[in-house]
Amino acid sequence: MSDTVRLQDSSRQVAKMKSVVTALGMLPVLVLLAVAFQMMTGNFLTANNLSIVMQQASINIVLAAGMTFVILTSGIDLSVGSILAASAIAAVQASLWPGLGLLGVPVGILVGLAFGLVNGVLIAFFKLPPFIVTLGALTTVRGVARLMGEDTTVFNSDLPFAIIGNGDILGIPWLAIIAIAVVLLSWFVLRGTVLGTWIYATGGNHEAARLAGIKVWLVLLFAYGISGLFAGLGGVMSAARLYAANGLQLGQAYELDAIAAVILGGTSLVGGVGSIWGTLIGALIIAVLSNGLILVGVSDIWQFIIKGMVIILAVALDRYRLKSGAGS
Repeated sequence: MSDTVRLQDSSRQVAKMKSVVTALGMLPVLVLLAVAFQMMTGNFLTANNLSIVMQQASINIVLAAGMTFVILTSGIDLSVGSILAASAIAAVQASLWPGLGLLGVPVGILVGLAFGLVNGVLIAFFKLPPFIVTLGALTTVRGVARLMGEDTTVFNSDLPFAIIGNGDILGIPWLAIIAIAVVLLSWFVLRGTVLGTWIYATGGNHEAARLAGIKVWLVLLFAYGISGLFAGLGGVMSAARLYAANGLQLGQAYELDAIAAVILGGTSLVGGVGSIWGTLIGALIIAVLSNGLILVGVSDIWQFIIKGMVIILAVALDRYRLKSGAGS
């Protein structure tokens, strides 16, 4: 009898440890990275550098928030970098309208939403695979962005909304404030609304969700629409920071950073499991890694290699979580 009790206690302790590990997610990794870079450089944890890290992380946080909605439905959006570029160009061009320059903000966001809804319609109503649709959109929208900017960089040295990219409130960059607002809004939708419940259910099993009366087409349309909208917001943020936009280079490979942030944060590639707070931690890990490698003096070449390895690690972690879940 005592052996049975000890076995039950041991099982409870293991279950408790698993729940703690799940709750913490990748937060210990983020802390360890920050401490390691501080020890190597001596100036990583300064107020000035942390402000830079927040600015660097902000756009990826916004893109990754939209990507979280998509991946939770068991989809993928490879077009967010291209949508960001097109939205940024639209925002800068609209900012040049005499007396109406502030319209660049809603114009950029709406352009992103429009592209996202096109993806959503093709996936939700025409039943096309998300990977193929968004892979096609990656190149198509990139071409549209280049056409919009006539394959040159569009400038506005007197950008009316430049404060978004370069201003701050009490030392906190506006970019970071916007990113946190997006995270809070996403958390509310996912955890505080019926739509959020539908998103998780759809990601778990599309057919079961449909049979349960969930409007799967609406969920998919919303997920890809919000991903496009947040990419459009990211475009406005990029334009505000740079006073310019370029259809060829801006947003290149941003989709990879967004996907890596989501998977590092614990959202499963097969859908139905994950949280926006995990995505925030994942995006911060990528930003800390990028910033720390620069401070240490690692070359661009090795930065690409290390980032690629992080993405592979993220997918490996996802597979491990799936196996652990299946075995528990």
